Amino acid sequence: QVQLVESGGGLVQAGGSLRLSCAASGRTSINYPMGWFRQAPGKEREFVAAINRSGPIISYADSVKGRFTISRDNTQNTMYLQMNSLKPEDTAVYYCAASKLRIGMSRSMVNYDYWGQGTQVTVSS
Repeated sequence: QVQLVESGGGLVQAGGSLRLSCAASGRTSINYPMGWFRQAPGKEREFVAAINRSGPIISYADSVKGRFTISRDNTQNTMYLQMNSLKPEDTAVYYCAASKLRIGMSRSMVNYDYWGQGTQVTVSS
């Protein structure tokens, strides 16, 4: 089992920045492909970014490309999401997730096996 805990959410003005962290515990001796998803009120959960086990394979949703950066520090069992140039439409609960995929990473929620509890990001206009 893997436990994931997000932190770093909060209230920020449009154009501002936030850095989310996702700390993993449990069976972290196996580095998992990981991802960030978000869910706005009244909307379905959607893909934001994903990263493979060692970091060189990364994918972003078109809506955040060029503004968000995903990274991971396997020595610290932590994944990050640097969010710059935030917009009101980025307001959502952000979730981190880990996948048992053996290779690569995934943009699909169905491929993720472990989820955090979420952290709220609110961007005011």
